[in-house]
This record gives sequence, structure tokens and C-alpha cells, in this order.
Amino acid sequence: GVADGVGGWRDYGVDPSQFSTTLMRTCERLVKDGRFTPSNPVGILTTGYYELLQNKVPLLGSSTACIVVLDRRSHRIHTCNLGDSGFLVVRGGEVVHRSDEQQHYFNTPFQLTIAPPGSEGVVLSDSPDAADSSSFDVQLGDIILTATDGLFDNMPDYMILQELKKLKNTNYDSIQQTARSIAEHAHELAYDPNYMSPFAQFACDNGLNVRGGKPDDITVLLSIVAEYTD
Repeated sequence: GVADGVGGWRDYGVDPSQFSTTLMRTCERLVKDGRFTPSNPVGILTTGYYELLQNKVPLLGSSTACIVVLDRRSHRIHTCNLGDSGFLVVRGGEVVHRSDEQQHYFNTPFQLTIAPPGSEGVVLSDSPDAADSSSFDVQLGDIILTATDGLFDNMPDYMILQELKKLKNTNYDSIQQTARSIAEHAHELAYDPNYMSPFAQFACDNGLNVRGGKPDDITVLLSIVAEYTD
């Protein structure tokens, strides 16, 4: 899973990364404790979020979230995506599945929020149930890329696919190197003022005159469906 803290909280003296990091750590703990159903990633997100809401330590902020679960028995993937982080499934060099982006309006994604007391109705907040869910079969060799919008806003699919072609084998070092290469490429493009990024194109579609990449947090997770052998 990936989560991306909403940067606007900086204006209120709140570190946006604390909410997203705590949310994912909580979801990770639920999974490691076996307190989840593989076919219901929304349940993981919901339980994790409500645990934060009930936390005695005050935590403010908001975050997008994307969780992808592989059920090894059924060879199926179950996903939930709230906001504009997301995933791609690549098979034979082509994207065969992708998440849908959820935005209220331009550059304002769906988000889970913990608001300061008294401002609950004022701050934008979505329910985990609003997450977009999907389930589908996967095959050996399928590549699953999960990432924050910092990747998708700066790299179109064809560029991501070009990077994935460099993946020579499925060992950990090779996967790690490719994930790093994708993130670094997106980071370079983010700071190119003359590049017509997917984000800039989307902005133009919404009547804004924008060029260049979009500086943003970039998190990239790469997984490959493989047979487990001792």
C-alpha cells in the first residue's frame, strides 16, 4: 500500500507525512496480525483509519491511500484506491489493469482526514467506503506498480513501460534498481519547466495555462507475481 499526505496541512503547522505514515503503519500491523480479509482491502483501510480517529494521541492531517492485496490461493488481486495514488498491472509490456483516479475537482483528490476539533464539517473528508474497489485474476510474471500521484503526474504510461522493460529478472536487486530508476526519472521530470507533464496537460484541460513537471513526493513500489519455492 501507499498513502500520500495532503501538503496543504503545512500551512497549519502540521507535517503532512505523519498522517499518511501512521495510516500505512497501522494497516501494515493489521495485516501482520492477520486481522484482515484478502478480498476486502477497503476493510483494512477502514479499520486502520478508525483506529487513528480513536487514537488518544492527537494526529491531524489527511491522505490519499491505495492498497493492493494478492490472494495467493485464488491467484486474484483485490484493490482499493481513495484519491489519486494508484496502481498499474503490466503484462507482456502492456497495461492490463489500472486504478481510477478520484478527484472532487482539479487537483483536489478524495482523502481520509482527521480535522482539528470543531472544524470537522469545514475540512474536506471522505469515507473509506468511497474508495474505488476492484478484483481480477493475475498471471505469473505480472508486474504490479503501486505509486503516489507524484509518479503519475510526471510520467505517462508509455514512459513507465519503457523503464519496466529494463527489468532483466525478478530478483530483489533488479526490482529495487528499476523502482529507484522510475522514481528518479519522475523526479527529474518534475523539475523540468519546459516538459509537458500529464499534470500540465490535465491543468490545460481544466482551463489553466500550465507547463512543466509537478514537484511532489514520489513513492514507487514494484512487485512481480512469482511462484514461491523453498
